[in-house]
Amino acid sequence: MRMTLIEQLRNGRIPQVVKDLAGKESVALEDMCTKITSGEVAVCGARTGRGTMAVGAGMRTKVNANIGASTLVSSSEQERKKLEAALKAGTDAVMDLSLCDNLVEIRKMVLNESTVPVGTVPVYEAATVARIRRGAVVRLDGEEFFDIIERQLDEGVDFITVHTGVVRRLMEAADPGRRIEGIVSRGGAITAAYMRVSGEENPLYAQYDRLLELTAKYDAVLSLGDGMRPGAIADAADYFEISEQEILGELQQRALARGVMTMIEGPGHVPLHKVGAAVQRIKKLTANAPLYLLGPIVTDVAPGYDHITSAIGASVAGMHGADFICYVTPAEHLGLPVAEDVYEGVIASRIAAHVADIAKGLPGAELWDLEMSKARKNLDWDKQMELALDPVKAMRMRSERSQSGKCSMCGEYCAFVVLEETREKDPVV
Repeated sequence: MRMTLIEQLRNGRIPQVVKDLAGKESVALEDMCTKITSGEVAVCGARTGRGTMAVGAGMRTKVNANIGASTLVSSSEQERKKLEAALKAGTDAVMDLSLCDNLVEIRKMVLNESTVPVGTVPVYEAATVARIRRGAVVRLDGEEFFDIIERQLDEGVDFITVHTGVVRRLMEAADPGRRIEGIVSRGGAITAAYMRVSGEENPLYAQYDRLLELTAKYDAVLSLGDGMRPGAIADAADYFEISEQEILGELQQRALARGVMTMIEGPGHVPLHKVGAAVQRIKKLTANAPLYLLGPIVTDVAPGYDHITSAIGASVAGMHGADFICYVTPAEHLGLPVAEDVYEGVIASRIAAHVADIAKGLPGAELWDLEMSKARKNLDWDKQMELALDPVKAMRMRSERSQSGKCSMCGEYCAFVVLEETREKDPVV
């Protein structure tokens, strides 16, 4: 069997992809190799070569965009538009979360057309097959589930989310009175419902070694999902969330021993003052493995603006060590996002990621802002547009509101203009 990336490095072989990533991330090659073999960095796309990226300690904070059709709205063309919007906005990765009957068709389109690593949540296909064949999404079949995972990996999926920490003892303790919103993760809820109906343990937990062998075969990345994550800020840092994180820490170490790269997924809703502690706790429980966060969303009362609430949380989380931000769109909690929502969600998360990189002191992060500041001081509009995180929107707004002259906000009262004119009359000023 072909060696995984971790196994190659352990055997003293440094693939070109690792050398390329070290240069791209401005880190020493030896440091990059050490962090991969220690489990602190995961590499997505190494096998497929689809926009290879490194996620983890010392790397630039990355952004993921979720797309995918639902049972109510299913269109390959709409998903293509969302993929295009995500790529145009500068996402580092995409995940196809389709739940519709034609999800295989959509996934293959995404795999063929994406220029960045692609992830999936295989339980969604397993649940869809169960619904079509057996009449209910919870009537999963363990063998069928593993067959689906292998088929997706064989198709070229770069990373998969697996809810391995949702186990029977947690599901049985999760009575409605212990949480405001209970289990809000779709994958977590499907898995918990399956265990409740069947009386069986989570197959991905019970047969975890089998899952590792499959993942190692394709040298993909396991994203250990947060199926017990809080869906309300009042539920943050409770027994269920922390217990699952303890399980994920154990599973991460087993994966590392097998030579399989992992990421740890983190909580969805956390009040701002608890975000830093949440990140530090997860990092401690999981041996500083790459942390992949949905947001977190820091208040529950802003439907329509959750791309903002999540960007606030992601900035703080990134500052404290989160490595990979899953975007949230304005449509979160309201409906299936459209292409425009996807674009806005990616931009908001990219802002949060860059803010975090400045706080982390990553090489070159603050230089970007310095160059923008100089361009503003010099009223160099072309350079400002070039440096803008979203140059398309920046150029459109300038064209519509200021044309090619002075900014219409201040006009001749512009601070730089007033001071420059004064300086010309009196060199002392």
